[in-house]
Amino acid sequence: MLRIGVKTSMWNPWHGCHKFSTGCQHCYVYRTDGKYGKDSSVVTKTEKFNLPIQQKKNKTYKIPSGNLVYTCFTSDFLVEDADVWRPEAWEMMRLRQDLHFLFITKRIDRLKDCLPPDWGEGYDNVTICCTMENQDRIDYRLPIYKAAPIKHKIIICEPLLSRIDFRGELGEWVEQVVAGGESGRDARICDYDWVLEIRRQCIDANVGFWFKQTGSFLLKEGKEFKVARQFQHSQARKAEINYEPDRPSLIEENTGNVIL
Repeated sequence: MLRIGVKTSMWNPWHGCHKFSTGCQHCYVYRTDGKYGKDSSVVTKTEKFNLPIQQKKNKTYKIPSGNLVYTCFTSDFLVEDADVWRPEAWEMMRLRQDLHFLFITKRIDRLKDCLPPDWGEGYDNVTICCTMENQDRIDYRLPIYKAAPIKHKIIICEPLLSRIDFRGELGEWVEQVVAGGESGRDARICDYDWVLEIRRQCIDANVGFWFKQTGSFLLKEGKEFKVARQFQHSQARKAEINYEPDRPSLIEENTGNVIL
């Protein structure tokens, strides 16, 4: 279960992706690349590809031991274009057991064909999050994700685009559910009742819940609120609806912000 305060690093071994899901419609990577005339649909290996094993002049690693490493946040780790590069990325994760890697995917149905030979039931130092933005994606991705051999699982309901019913499938197999609205000028509205319903299901199943951000447009008690980007995380925190289960956590809490 992810909490605020842990020391983090960012590792983007490749950049670019292909929109193929409702949640991809207003992708922040496409928005950012578009400002510079870059085509986000072209997937390229980055110059930071081997960052986890890069060393300083004193032979210490550039990414310090103990860090949480956000992985592939400008792409999807399981995107087809990266099939040729992924085995080497897995190997770097295996070598750096002193780090914890986390990536988010909408392509969980590709996982079984993308795993390294020694994966077994999963690497202890890897969290694989799966995005499920509406009921349709819950119905398709949740059974695949639940059955997948992964040591640490987090469900990402962001951008949250509809009311969600997990149909009683939440349990100890998943550490946390993250919910959040969509950001950007063209963002779709997030209904606060949807957020509360996810929270209720998490509490019933003793699964962690994190209301990460309001999104740009939030419907609450029949009123639509426009929330400036810089306040979307803080307003979510002020709601004070996060839930921590009575079981061990992956990462201990302190202070600060997690950028997931």
